[in-house]
Amino acid sequence: MAADPRVLPPWWRQPGALERVVGDLVADELAHLRPGGGATPPPPWPADLLLDEQGLGLDSLERLSVASALNEMLHLHESGVEDLLLVRRRFGEWVHLAGLGLDHTSLGLTFRTSGSRGAPKPCTHELVSLQQEVDFLAALFAGRQRLFSAVPAHHIYGFLFIVLLPTRWPDVVVHDVRRMTPQTLAARLAPGDLLVSHPAHWALMARHAGRLPPDVVGVSSTAPCPATVASELSERGLQRLVQVYGSSETAGIGWRDSPASPYRLMPHWSRPASEGSALQRLQPNGSHCEQVLQDRIDWCGDVQFHVAERRDQAVQVGGVNVFPERVRQVLLAHPLVQEATVRRMTPDEGERLKAFVVPRGAVDRQALPEALDRWVAQHLTAPERPRAFAVGDHLPVNALGKGIDWPCGPSEIHGPQDEGALGS
Repeated sequence: MAADPRVLPPWWRQPGALERVVGDLVADELAHLRPGGGATPPPPWPADLLLDEQGLGLDSLERLSVASALNEMLHLHESGVEDLLLVRRRFGEWVHLAGLGLDHTSLGLTFRTSGSRGAPKPCTHELVSLQQEVDFLAALFAGRQRLFSAVPAHHIYGFLFIVLLPTRWPDVVVHDVRRMTPQTLAARLAPGDLLVSHPAHWALMARHAGRLPPDVVGVSSTAPCPATVASELSERGLQRLVQVYGSSETAGIGWRDSPASPYRLMPHWSRPASEGSALQRLQPNGSHCEQVLQDRIDWCGDVQFHVAERRDQAVQVGGVNVFPERVRQVLLAHPLVQEATVRRMTPDEGERLKAFVVPRGAVDRQALPEALDRWVAQHLTAPERPRAFAVGDHLPVNALGKGIDWPCGPSEIHGPQDEGALGS
């Protein structure tokens, strides 16, 4: 009997797919377990790579934490193989166990995001619901010959585009470009390619890539891509830049291919029936469910909308949700800091966070930024770390007592302003 074309083939049996998901998840978990700690070799990893102290260096507690995260995402507990992760010591053995678990059951997946306080929050999706978006994306990007990715496979955006979408394009090979310079990547691209990335990486491409080949299409998500970046990419020859709006809670909701245009709803979503009510999603079984969004939406018709501010005060750095209030609390824990405020840089300053601090007592104000740079390196992940510090007697406010922006001089900058691997 012929296979039903409406059903996705097992994604975990596609060449390299499960290795990408497991490798990216393990590397990400280690980055959160070891803020400011030792470097982990970037995936892809060989199957015989040891995960314990002789390889990646996982001690027993780290191995338990990482195994729990993998079990949560792939629902391995539903097959009973999850405890074997604590017995197996090699990367290839973990990939094999994950495949066995998915062979037993693969109805759902859980992705993690950050909540209003920066705490990871699990978001579970049925595989058949994700297939709705994949079918739409396969039609939207029909005719692409190769797929290049600058995003991790274990986040929902990367999973949809570089894991599930290739199941609809069985001859397409996925190329990981997170450790390529923009110049090298531009030289690798060819007509018919699809490049999946995020705004920080697109900004690097716009600045350094040079002329792009014709008929290359790009995708951007995790945050709105600045109009200036989209314009520069077009001038460099990018045929089309499709921006996808969504989240870990919802998957993709809308898309647009011009930064000046509103987003358009994907066909399985519909506008709320009344102002302030939740977005409506048509489920594969014909039922409807409601979804409350993290952003305020301004509608301009039944299927078109603009995205306003976030409700949870998160900002995007390198494709990652970062919460300035959490960063502020880390700075306040430093014994030399009395008060602090944290904001995202303006577009002309960079793509990272900056901080203004009021010192506690008599301190060397010239040396304080360097001390704080070391402090945040020990307590925060790379996207969370401010890359500019200003020091003053009081927080910057206007005549009404409201916080205002402040300039950051070159002498206050610590480290690179643009890190292409932030989203990895």
